[in-house]
Amino acid sequence: MAQNNRQRGGRAKTLAEHVGKITKPIFGVRGFADAAIINDWPVIAGEHLAAHSAPEKIHYSPGNKDKGVLHLRIDNGGLATYVQHQGDVLIEKINTYFGYAAVERIYINQGPLPERSKTVPPPVPPLPETEERVLLKNLSDIEDEDLHQALEGLGRAVLGKTLKQKP
Repeated sequence: MAQNNRQRGGRAKTLAEHVGKITKPIFGVRGFADAAIINDWPVIAGEHLAAHSAPEKIHYSPGNKDKGVLHLRIDNGGLATYVQHQGDVLIEKINTYFGYAAVERIYINQGPLPERSKTVPPPVPPLPETEERVLLKNLSDIEDEDLHQALEGLGRAVLGKTLKQKP
């Protein structure tokens, strides 16, 4: 009798590879293909609107996965009126983000928002003087102020984490 020496299971998989499989049924019940609209809502809608609103679900006609109705909870009456009048702009932003006509209409539900996590990332420790000089020297050619600030913050975070991990 010959033994079968095949390996079972293949390579080890990261947690990130499993998260989508776990969360897809949960978000699917609410009409979300994935968590993108929830996680990226501030990017899609803008910080101000995202602070006062939350997507609840997207309702699609049976058999369709496009041209849905986004149910949006808003905690501010004035902002609800604004979204009602500027809904086409928000729909365009959502559809541009997803790359297809995911939403056709917005249904506004006014009321309190669900509790949000208030975890704050730990502050980035100051860099040693030599690392600070190297970072600023590497960014000296960047003329765009916003880009310069973003890259400087990223550089500090990465270098700070790297230095923290060294023995």
